[in-house]
Amino acid sequence: MAAPWSGAGLVSSYHFSVRIAAVDLGSNSFHLVIADVHPDGSFTPISGEKEMLRLGDVVSREGIITPEAADAAVATMRRFRLLAEAAGATELLACATSALRTATNGDEILDRIATEAGVDADAIDGLEEARLIFTAIRAAVTIDPAPAVCFDLGGGSLEIMVGDISGLTWATSERLGVARLTADFVRSDPIDKSDRRRLRKHIIDVLGPRAVEVGMLEPKMAIGSSGTIEDLGHMIAARRDASMPRTFHHLSFTREELDALRDDILASTSAQRKKFDGLDGKRVDLIVAGVELVSIAMELFEVDEMTVSEWALREGMVLDAIGRHDPEDWSDDPFAIRRASVQSLARRCSWPADHSRHVAMLALELFDQLRELHHLPDEDRELLEYAAILHDIGEHVAHEGHERHAAYLVQNGRLRGLTPAAITELTALVRWHRRGEPKSNADLVGNLDPDQRDRVRKLVALLRIADGLDRGRKQVVTGFQVRIGPELVLLHVKSNGDPELELWGARRKRELFERVFKHEIEFTAHPAG
Repeated sequence: MAAPWSGAGLVSSYHFSVRIAAVDLGSNSFHLVIADVHPDGSFTPISGEKEMLRLGDVVSREGIITPEAADAAVATMRRFRLLAEAAGATELLACATSALRTATNGDEILDRIATEAGVDADAIDGLEEARLIFTAIRAAVTIDPAPAVCFDLGGGSLEIMVGDISGLTWATSERLGVARLTADFVRSDPIDKSDRRRLRKHIIDVLGPRAVEVGMLEPKMAIGSSGTIEDLGHMIAARRDASMPRTFHHLSFTREELDALRDDILASTSAQRKKFDGLDGKRVDLIVAGVELVSIAMELFEVDEMTVSEWALREGMVLDAIGRHDPEDWSDDPFAIRRASVQSLARRCSWPADHSRHVAMLALELFDQLRELHHLPDEDRELLEYAAILHDIGEHVAHEGHERHAAYLVQNGRLRGLTPAAITELTALVRWHRRGEPKSNADLVGNLDPDQRDRVRKLVALLRIADGLDRGRKQVVTGFQVRIGPELVLLHVKSNGDPELELWGARRKRELFERVFKHEIEFTAHPAG
């Protein structure tokens, strides 16, 4: 599954070029993201803000946005503009979705926002919203196998999309937002059987024909975005017999897990739901319609598992504004988003580029020549390269204990395209790249099951040797030839200078290697030329 490549071409020089702010004027919440856009077309979110206004509730009840709700919307947009200006954003983008486009006075409110808050917001239709959302999803989640059916569940509408890494192939927008469904169908607490039957019938009537259309496109995976689906993922993760992941991006949950959660939600009162781990208190009433809709959608669309994307409309707006985007994000390789994400984190942390690239090259050569010893799959080869690229980014914080700083930066670096488990493994690799024994549980890393720990120990052993072979950070070692005997591994090192320091560095790092692989390892110099 992995796509190996040469570390030498991984990163280019880096300077900030522009700072963009984007606002999603949603039916539940207004969301602001401020991002630095880089010359290669990638971007880094630097801050965000959310205000839960629930305009969709108001529009569902009244048909208009009331004066009180309008005042709150204008005040929020004024505050967001001031935050963007204070952050130095040179461009502010704003898109209004279902509530503002369906309210009879939506245009008037957008005029007020332009006049009083100083922000020109565009009311976009459902298909444009779907296009922008899918732009974000395909840049954030590895679509494999393809194509994917994607669901973005907002307050006023549900966007359904089908596509792959090359783009969007089909989309629709349905008036099935959680605020709209709650206002129309959820009239008791907990929801009674009559309300639930009406709610289910309405959802099935709308989604049934769409499921038939999507079925003809034969999607191979499902992705969900929006606050409601994120909360469902959080709640399911909290119920698992494992520590909570540090990030919920790329988290997957099964239909069985969702249906068990649905039964508990539908049987509970709002007061009881406030105590549910992982549920935003402001969605206590909306989650009833939300979990029912997602459960029915997974059934109708024959989805057994759904993957969560934390990127949605606002990130899609930034990508759209950037223009013709990050070449790696839009390459034919669906795994390129992982590479671009690792690249971005390395740049942000002022990584020692020459050293890290060289360690990556040496680590991959070790991996390839020692396959008969480690028996690891190519997925781990990919992970080893990422670890080599990122192993010293902790020096951005402090040299002392930089492996712990690196682990924190990887764990919280919002790496895209990687599952929570892969991020945990990558964090472990950089955490223990210098010394110590990988543990099954650590504060900065999280839980490693026995298989993960075994693989991490092997990869750490290889990474340490590669790091030692560039001890002087002058790229003296140009390669090597490995011979594997019954009890001894011999590395014949090629160099473009005196490799004495590098041989010393590798010997200092060999203890874990010898313990893990039950072979002694020795190094001999073989000068180039």
